[in-house]
Amino acid sequence: MNIRERFANRALRKEFIMAYGQIMLGCLIGGAAYPLFLMPNNIAPGGLSGLAMIINYLFGAPVGTTSLLLNVPLFILGWKAMGRVFVFRSLLATFLFSMSIDLLKFQPLTMDPLLGTLFGGILLGAGLGLILRGGATTGGTDMAARMVHKRFPFITVGGFLLLLDCAVVAAAAVAMGASEALYALICIYVSSKVVDMVLEGMSSNKACFIITDQYERVTQRILVEMERGVTYLSARGAYTGRERPVVLCVVSRMEVARIKDIVREADERAFVFITEAHEALGEGFSRLSAED
Repeated sequence: MNIRERFANRALRKEFIMAYGQIMLGCLIGGAAYPLFLMPNNIAPGGLSGLAMIINYLFGAPVGTTSLLLNVPLFILGWKAMGRVFVFRSLLATFLFSMSIDLLKFQPLTMDPLLGTLFGGILLGAGLGLILRGGATTGGTDMAARMVHKRFPFITVGGFLLLLDCAVVAAAAVAMGASEALYALICIYVSSKVVDMVLEGMSSNKACFIITDQYERVTQRILVEMERGVTYLSARGAYTGRERPVVLCVVSRMEVARIKDIVREADERAFVFITEAHEALGEGFSRLSAED
């Protein structure tokens, strides 16, 4: 094994350890938000975990276990829409996150609903941000959103997830009370902002520039597996003088890890740089309209 191969293997091991370390730490931090702040104050922060909290409030079922059971069917239905590495990491994150909620037997730090909302949102957002940085999510709702978008293109992935959160908050208003639902809205907002901070950027979209000899293979995988558009930019290497296209693809921040995986599997010697796309308009993103 030469020096370059050793360096590549060492880098892959480091990336592997960092990714799964972030996922596990994120699950512990995010899971701790529930016994410390959210559950004692009946704050259901959207998604399937929020739905599990409503079920817990009504029937006493464990929040973490219920959330895990709700996610399993979505993973079964949607695993083909995602890459295997992403699905495995997300399954692991979902299991650890759900179990952390049930197994971390912390005493509540506050029974003040406003403090519980703010600090619960901060802790939850920090945990989710670390999980996303590790290249995973904590539920099958992303997969469900992609399946719905594929069948009904006019429904965006983000729009579906927002609709799900609104439905959970509405259910919380009916089951727990209007005040608890309003606190849940604040918690969702706070946690989303903290997620952005953990991911080191306020932009939700990233522009990926990929320089590789395997550009056709990379392009095909992005088009088929991620259903994202790809553009070739004409370029000439200054050192070699060779003509070679630069692959440009704009994706959401949650898809960046998958882009890296696809490129690395196709060509470990590829050169990739990723920049902020402060606003992306058009197919697959926000609608391009006269008001924009």
